[in-house]
Formats: sequence, structure tokens, C-alpha cells
Amino acid sequence: MAKKITINIRVSARLLLGLIYFVFGLNGFLNFIPTPPQVDGPALTFFNGIMATGYFFPFLKGTEVFGGLLLLTGFAVPVALIILAPITLHILLFHFFVTPGLQFLFLPLVMVALHVLAATSYWNLYRPLFRRG
Repeated sequence: MAKKITINIRVSARLLLGLIYFVFGLNGFLNFIPTPPQVDGPALTFFNGIMATGYFFPFLKGTEVFGGLLLLTGFAVPVALIILAPITLHILLFHFFVTPGLQFLFLPLVMVALHVLAATSYWNLYRPLFRRG
């Protein structure tokens, strides 16, 4: 019984993380979630820099949509989690160092927890990545 509950929690974590990435990735293209108007300082400088490249923002959001879709469908989940791991880490670090206030850390911390929880289902596949050469 406990094993089934653990599996359901891991699947729920995967699905919730996939939904977050899919929705926020699509928002990057469709802008259906309004952004707070008070974005300024280093966050605005960072965003303007990403937009100035012309390619990075669409690439990032496309990766989020694709990775989120993989997590939601259950197809190639271990690969999707590896592809999205640096994005999850960057979201946390961005909100920790660039955006002011603890209220901006809630979602990134939830995402990190969901990511780790979902990845524990595939630890047997990831274990060789951490062996000494």
C-alpha cells in the first residue's frame, strides 16, 4: 500500500511539473498570463538581454512546452527531466538572486521539489551518471 502511494505521489509530481512547464511555456508564446508591471532593475535588464538575442526566448519557451508535454504524456520522462533540470535550477537561482522578496521563491521551490520527487522514480537510470570514470 505504501509503495502504491509513493508511486502515485511521484506520478502526481511529474504531472504537476509537466503542467507548470507546459502552461508557462505556452504563455511565452501566447501571453495569456499577465506579467506584473513592476518588473524593473536587474530582472528587466536580464529579460531585455534575452529578448535582444532574438532566438533564446523562443528556444527556452519551446523547450519548456516540449519538456512539459513529455512529462504530461509520460513519454521519455527521464530525458525530459534531464533536459528541464537546468531550467528548473535557473528559475530558482533567478528568483533567489534577481527578484526581490520571498513571495517570488514559492513557485521555484515547489518546482525544485516536484522535479526531485519525479526524478526519484528514475534513479536507477541516473545512477550511472554519478559514477567515477
